[in-house]
Amino acid sequence: MELIFVHGAMVRDGAWWWQRTAELLRESTGIRSRAVELPSCGEGEVDGGAAGLAADAAALRAALDDVDDSIVVGHSYGGTVIAEAGVHPAIRNLLYISSYLPDVGQAQAMIMSGESDPVRVEDNGDGTIGVVGYDADSFGARFLQDADDEVQRQAWERVTAQDVRAFSTPTTAAGWQGVDSTYIVCGHDRSTSLELQRLHADRATRAVELPTGHHPFVTRPGLVVDQIRTLVSFSGSPELL
Repeated sequence: MELIFVHGAMVRDGAWWWQRTAELLRESTGIRSRAVELPSCGEGEVDGGAAGLAADAAALRAALDDVDDSIVVGHSYGGTVIAEAGVHPAIRNLLYISSYLPDVGQAQAMIMSGESDPVRVEDNGDGTIGVVGYDADSFGARFLQDADDEVQRQAWERVTAQDVRAFSTPTTAAGWQGVDSTYIVCGHDRSTSLELQRLHADRATRAVELPTGHHPFVTRPGLVVDQIRTLVSFSGSPELL
């Protein structure tokens, strides 16, 4: 059993974001974790220059090809990557954290288009987009208000531009369909509205609401590990029962 983490939009270094939860998960359950490098965020290898949603989904499929049995965690945009990656025999369970379970034909930009207070992004003029109007303090206040100042600073250092095709490309698959899944609604999220989270949570097998901001795997790793243990118990894994 291995857990594969798919991080959200316009950040890099998924291993840093997942680190606190990964360490606690390994100590308490023995489950190993790793984070997928997303080409659209300038990570990993880009196949043929296509660094949008398709490349991110290919990166996830490549990670899954290396394991026999996995839990895949999608945070925010990571859920759209899971959808596009399609069905894979190595996936046992899915865990969504303030994320998306899009239907076929939905682009990330379309999914977020109805938000009343959207995160501001701008076209960088080079095929990428990035957040605009934030500094370390304001980014921390919106995305990590339940973290300390040092963690907020480290998070801001990992904000990056992203290939616009990650947002503009419609999905061609819905890899979440037919797979056991849990959705964590982040009740104090200032980035993704509760309405949008609950819309997508209704598509998961089950949902739970936690009193956290947008990144509970950074700020409340114990709560996330508890949900992973519960998720695995639903599938009857002998490792944790």
